[in-house]
Amino acid sequence: MQTESVLKTMPSSDGELSDPPGTLSSPPPASFQGRLAKYQYSPNKSDTPSPTNASPHPSAKRSRTTTVTKTEITESAPTLSPRPTKKQRKSSKYAEPSKYAHLSPLVDILEANLVCVFVGTNPGVSTARQGHAYAHPSNHFWKLLHSSGLTDRRLAPSEDTSLPARYCMGNTNIVARPSRDAAELSKAEMTEGTRALELKFAAYKPEAVCIVGKGIWEAIWRFKYGRNIRKEEFTYGWQDEGHNMGKVEEEGWVGSRVFVATSTSGLAASLKPAEKEAIWRPFGEWVRKRREERGFVPRGTVEGVDQDGVEAEEMVGDEEGA
Repeated sequence: MQTESVLKTMPSSDGELSDPPGTLSSPPPASFQGRLAKYQYSPNKSDTPSPTNASPHPSAKRSRTTTVTKTEITESAPTLSPRPTKKQRKSSKYAEPSKYAHLSPLVDILEANLVCVFVGTNPGVSTARQGHAYAHPSNHFWKLLHSSGLTDRRLAPSEDTSLPARYCMGNTNIVARPSRDAAELSKAEMTEGTRALELKFAAYKPEAVCIVGKGIWEAIWRFKYGRNIRKEEFTYGWQDEGHNMGKVEEEGWVGSRVFVATSTSGLAASLKPAEKEAIWRPFGEWVRKRREERGFVPRGTVEGVDQDGVEAEEMVGDEEGA
């Protein structure tokens, strides 16, 4: 089940892409007594596996400033062969889609030529009921966006649709259907969800995509390379160019750079909050720099007031509440 895209237009980038932090002169995040050292990017750590997907089919060129339609997403994107062919067992907690069929899928927040797009797992029950991304009070997504510098203040989930106009950012998920948690999804649908992501990024062409959680990147890896990622191949942060997503060779589009960040779910407690912030911060610094280089000017807001004159909503209360 695919979601309906929010279709708008965005001006093209007017400069070359900046090198991501960690590949040139930016200092690495705090090591936290070596706990993050194994996640730091190293260009010699491993070579990019050779993708097993078929080459993209030819497609007509589309102006990057025109409205993107669902037809264009299908016609302009690469042809992707199904991966993997091996049958994958479902989790004991797997829930059939019919269990949450009464909940609506989340609408993608996408425009052409954004600086970045965030990729979540799928809408949770709270998110689906409210119709806004990362709406559960225990989720740290909006808090991490602010603490890493991606936003100038902590946004409320109800402000999610303002991301393109105010920050040149967007949001989507690897699986469209809602569930209570990721354990209720199958590995097969997580893996196959990469196909839809590749089509979206080929059409909308964001400069970078931020993978919000290790499990999402593992699913993308299974689709692209037909196998599980090995422990020594995984790293948080910027990935090699060979892992770019949404490539369209006929258009000369090298694809969106990939940054793998931590999960923002309150259930993901393997890393401390300060460690998560250290992993997210380089991405926030890069996005801010790209907005400045583009001369990006937020649309529809004047000193925190939207076009209707309504004061921007602030998130209040204890985030760890139920």
